[in-house]
Amino acid sequence: MAKEYTNELQIDFGADGKNLIPVVTQDARTKDVLVLAFVNKEAFDETRNSGYATYWSRSRNELWKKGLTSGDLLRVVEIRVNCEQNSLLYLVTPEGEGACHAINKNGKHYSSCYYRRVNSNNSLEIVGD
Repeated sequence: MAKEYTNELQIDFGADGKNLIPVVTQDARTKDVLVLAFVNKEAFDETRNSGYATYWSRSRNELWKKGLTSGDLLRVVEIRVNCEQNSLLYLVTPEGEGACHAINKNGKHYSSCYYRRVNSNNSLEIVGD
C-alpha cells in the first residue's frame, strides 16, 4: 500500500537511522510556526519518549532538546506526518519565554524563529515580538 493511504508509520530514517527529516514546529494554540529543524531516528524517538521537541543539530552534530539550556522547552501535543511520510509537523505548547535563541531589544527570546519579514528591497524588518 502507498504511504499516502497506509495506517502504518513508514518514515525512512535509513538503515543506520541517520537520514534527516524536516520538522515544522507550530504552536498548537496560535498556529504560529516556531521552528524548522530536522530529526533523525534518535531525535524522533527521544521526542516521543520525553514528550519534548528534540531535534538533530546539524551544526553541532548532536541531539538538541530545544530549550534545555534556555528553559524554553517545547512540549509536544501532537505529531503529524505528511502524505509522503518525508516530513513532520510538531504541534507544541511552548514552556518559557519563546522558541528562538535570538533575543529581542527587551532582552527576551523571540517567540518564533520567524520574527523578520523580507521587504522588496531585501531589507529585513522585525515583526511581532
